[in-house]
Amino acid sequence: MAQLPSVDYVIQHKNSKHLQEKYGLLELTKVTRLILQELRQKLINNISNLSIDDSYIWELIHQRIEKRSQKKVKAVLNLTGTVLHTNLGRAVLPQEAVNALILAASEACILEYDIGKGKRGDRDQLVEDLLCELTGAEAATVVNNNAAAVFLILHALSAKKETIISRGELVEIGGSFRIPDIMQRAGAKLVEVGTTNRTHSKDFIDAISPKTSMIMKVHTSNYVVQGFTAHVEDQDLAKIANNHSIAYVVDLGSGSLVDMHAYGLPKEPTPQEALKNGAHLVTFSGDKLLGGPQCGIIVGSKELILQIKKNPLKRMLRVSKLTLAALEAVLHLYRDPETLSEKLTVLAQLTRTRADITEQSIRVYQRVQSAFENTPLSIFTSDVLSQIGSGSLPVDLLPSSALIIKGKNKSGEKVVLHLEKLLRNARIPVIGRIKDHQLIFDLRCLRPDQEDILIQTIQNALKEIS
Repeated sequence: MAQLPSVDYVIQHKNSKHLQEKYGLLELTKVTRLILQELRQKLINNISNLSIDDSYIWELIHQRIEKRSQKKVKAVLNLTGTVLHTNLGRAVLPQEAVNALILAASEACILEYDIGKGKRGDRDQLVEDLLCELTGAEAATVVNNNAAAVFLILHALSAKKETIISRGELVEIGGSFRIPDIMQRAGAKLVEVGTTNRTHSKDFIDAISPKTSMIMKVHTSNYVVQGFTAHVEDQDLAKIANNHSIAYVVDLGSGSLVDMHAYGLPKEPTPQEALKNGAHLVTFSGDKLLGGPQCGIIVGSKELILQIKKNPLKRMLRVSKLTLAALEAVLHLYRDPETLSEKLTVLAQLTRTRADITEQSIRVYQRVQSAFENTPLSIFTSDVLSQIGSGSLPVDLLPSSALIIKGKNKSGEKVVLHLEKLLRNARIPVIGRIKDHQLIFDLRCLRPDQEDILIQTIQNALKEIS
């Protein structure tokens, strides 16, 4: 069996000096031990064709230590055609929010400090006035996501009490989280009324008992029931709740602070409308249509929100200074609706016209097509439809344009899959979608400054294939 060098020999050798300077002695020692242990096991197992010398060992160490140093959080090109892609981080923050994040992360900053009174304050103070201004609410609070917002409301206002909800709104959100499960964990008793497709005012009235604490309405943002349907309007549910001195809570899920129809997009209910129609509390997400960081926002009655904030779970579910800094910056953008579609990244992506995206797809195609000449693949442009994503407006699609790569023959279909894997594992991953044996790159979310990255990454991958 070949004689392996000692750990000390490897890390003290001149070839290891630059690795120690870059990654530190501890990391170099750890990786060296791992590599030597693996090689020793291979020698014990009599693996053939294993030629071991010093240069081979240092190459293995260099590759391993480089791989370990790579960050798991990395930028990707989202060419899936889904703007708010849950698996790719949902909303891309505008530059104003990025600047605010850097400030909050790199400096001591106001969080729970009332600078006017010179004493401890409430961290919600950073965004509450803005949220109230934009939604018309009396008060507001923020937790780490919308599911947490719903859970906190139920736990604070309906623990060991009854919450009434239409059967048609018992939704399941991402990750198999279901409204009934959230209610159960929060200690609230679920009272289902109506049917999947039809619910009437009488159903809610008949279900109210001395143990009822609230009526909850959940916006079915991730599916649509069509045909023979009926639901109770906000104003009517609010009236029923007021007549019986119980709370009326609306969960909007995604939630938008502007009329999306004004930007040429499908209509989505807003917190302003829900509050105007009588809701006592409204919950919605910060990282979907709103275009901000991940969080769950609760707006509405000052009395009820004060009660919620006194719940011990509020501290467990609170957000950090980074979230609040980014959210505040995004909310400030909403004060100027005329520039919102330019400055708010998500809205800019959603409002891109097919003509603009087509122009980009032709530009990229013209620069990359020659790289496909000696491959079993062909590339062309085509009109496609994008999705908004994250459960927002599921049946509404946006006209877009894409690069489509397909095999020139049957064997080329396997090469398409190989190319997709190479691009997905590139230094800057390019994420598209496979459909009908074709690799589709919807360019809706591709910035002009990312075009060179896409072209170079495709060219490099094709070189590996050929």
